[in-house]
Amino acid sequence: MKKKVLVLGGAHIDRRGRISGETAPGASNPGTWFEEPGGGGFNAARNLARLGFQVTMISPRGGDPIGEMVGEAADFAGINDRPFVFLDRKTPSYTAIIERDGNLVIALADMDLYRFFVPRRLSIRWVREAFAAHDLILFDANLPEETIVAIVAKARSLAKPVAAIAISPAKVVRLKSCIADIDYLFLNEAEAAALIGGRPEDAGGWPPLLNEIGIRSAVVTRGQRELVAFCDGRAVTLQPPIAETLADVTGAGDSLAAGTLAALMRGLPLEEAVRHGTAAAALTVQSPHAVNENLTPDLLNEALALVPQIRILH
Repeated sequence: MKKKVLVLGGAHIDRRGRISGETAPGASNPGTWFEEPGGGGFNAARNLARLGFQVTMISPRGGDPIGEMVGEAADFAGINDRPFVFLDRKTPSYTAIIERDGNLVIALADMDLYRFFVPRRLSIRWVREAFAAHDLILFDANLPEETIVAIVAKARSLAKPVAAIAISPAKVVRLKSCIADIDYLFLNEAEAAALIGGRPEDAGGWPPLLNEIGIRSAVVTRGQRELVAFCDGRAVTLQPPIAETLADVTGAGDSLAAGTLAALMRGLPLEEAVRHGTAAAALTVQSPHAVNENLTPDLLNEALALVPQIRILH
């Protein structure tokens, strides 16, 4: 039987403007405009569905055409889409400006609707049944802090493993009060720095610093520099492969989380599972979309051959 993953969090519209030439700050820049459904949780959910898992997505959504677009994308991906629809409100959006080489210049997140996903919604019967029926609970930090705490508590009460995607430095701090109960945390270096108020000189400094604030297991990405993963006192680093063509970095972290979790659910330890996540991220940045439309388990295995072996820290 397929393993089941319940995802709670962001499912909205991603708007991305790509600058055609050299970036000129404070001026009009020629470029192109593109939009598609996205969101940390939703991107991870679609990747997991493409990798053969049965996925249910729970997220607030507005009663507008954008909300319908997100629902259609969920159906196309084979996700069991269970939104809370607010007919009189607009679906959240993420708007980014990207340089010619695919790197992010600046982004604006209009996410006010997510504050309506309050903890009491977790007591609805079908939501409680969804928690009980799934093998893994994944959420992102788009949700309110009190809801995050309630999600983690519910997962722990059912002995379900729980994973989290940090989303941004501004939002990762919402995890602080329950961070010790999160089994797998996915974050980048800027988000990790927001949690501890600083950063070490190299990748190997992250595990002890994050352990100090209660994090037991995490993957910290560092752009094109080596990432670090640690769990149960064991820490490793991994140099991501350099993509021959960098189309767009949007969604790379979400795909890394999905690829790593997929491998974990198939029984691999974190230090090996993170190689699968790195392969998924490498495929994502080569696509103009936040989720590589060609992703399959076979393609992921092919990409895995290009991912270096891990380096054990301790």
